[in-house]
Amino acid sequence: MIRMLRKDKYLYLLALPGILYFLLFKYVPMWGVIISFQNYSPYQGVMHSSWVGFEHFDRFFANPDFWKLFRNTMAMNVLSLIFFFPLPILLALLMNELKGEAYKRIVQSIVYLPHFLSWVIIVGISFLLLSQSEGVINKLLAALGYAKIDFLTDPKKFWVLLTLQNIWKDAGWGTIMFLAAIAGISPQQYEAARIDGASRMRQMWHITLPGIRNVIIILLILRVGHIMDIGFEQVYLMMNGAVSEVADVFDTYVFRVGVKQGQFSYSTAVGLFKSVVGLLLVIAANKLAKRFGDEGVY
Repeated sequence: MIRMLRKDKYLYLLALPGILYFLLFKYVPMWGVIISFQNYSPYQGVMHSSWVGFEHFDRFFANPDFWKLFRNTMAMNVLSLIFFFPLPILLALLMNELKGEAYKRIVQSIVYLPHFLSWVIIVGISFLLLSQSEGVINKLLAALGYAKIDFLTDPKKFWVLLTLQNIWKDAGWGTIMFLAAIAGISPQQYEAARIDGASRMRQMWHITLPGIRNVIIILLILRVGHIMDIGFEQVYLMMNGAVSEVADVFDTYVFRVGVKQGQFSYSTAVGLFKSVVGLLLVIAANKLAKRFGDEGVY
C-alpha cells in the first residue's frame, strides 16, 4: 500500500481535493440521519435527544400529503427522464457531425451558456415571456387578436413548463459526457465503414451509438437514482398558490416543515426515505443493466 502511494503520489495529491469534498460534505453529514429516529432538540444535541424509533416515518406515511408529494415528484422526474434525458444524446450526435471546427465550437458555446445562468434568472426570463399580464408572448397574442394564455397559473401546464425549462438550461451541458465518449471511438471504424459505403446515418447508428452505449447506461442508472429528487430552487421559485397542488414536492415540503417550522427530525426522516428509495432504484437499475449484458455502475 505504501509502495503504491509513493509510486503514484502525484495522482493521489491530484485526487485529494475531490476525496476531501466527498468526505466532508457527503460522508460526514450521514451521521445526521440518526436524528430521524429521535425527537431531536438542538439544545440537547444528538447524544441526549430522546429516541422515538420509526414514529416520524409512520407519521409521514400516514400524512395525507404523502401521496400528493409522491405523485408530483415522480411525475416531474418521469417527464424529465422521457423528454430531457435523450436530448443531450441526440444533440451530441448532431454536434459530432459538424465538420467545421470553429463552427462546432461556437455551437457548443451557445448550447452550454444557459447552464451557467442561475434559476433565478431562468425563472425571471420565464415570467417576462409567459406572464399573462406583462409577458411578451401574451402581448403578442393580444396584438394579433388571440386570447391570452394562462401559462404560469394553470396547473395543467406546470409540469410541462418545468420540463421545458430543464431542457433549455441543461440539455447542452449534458452533451459533454457523450461528446467525450464519442471522442474515444477509434476513427478507423468510421474509415472502414465509409469504405464499405455506409452513410453518415448508418455510421451514427452502427458505430457511434454502440460506442457510447455504456456511458448512456451508466448515466441513465444514476439518473434513475435521483428520481426522487427535483430541483428545489426551480420548483420553489415557480410555485404559486394556483399551482401548489401540482408543484409541492418532497424538497419543498422538507424546506417548509424542516427549516420554517423547525421539525428537524421529521424532515430528516423524509430526506432519509428519499435516499433509501434512490439507493434501491440504483441497485435495481444496475442489476437490470447487467442482466442485459451491460457493465452497469459497479
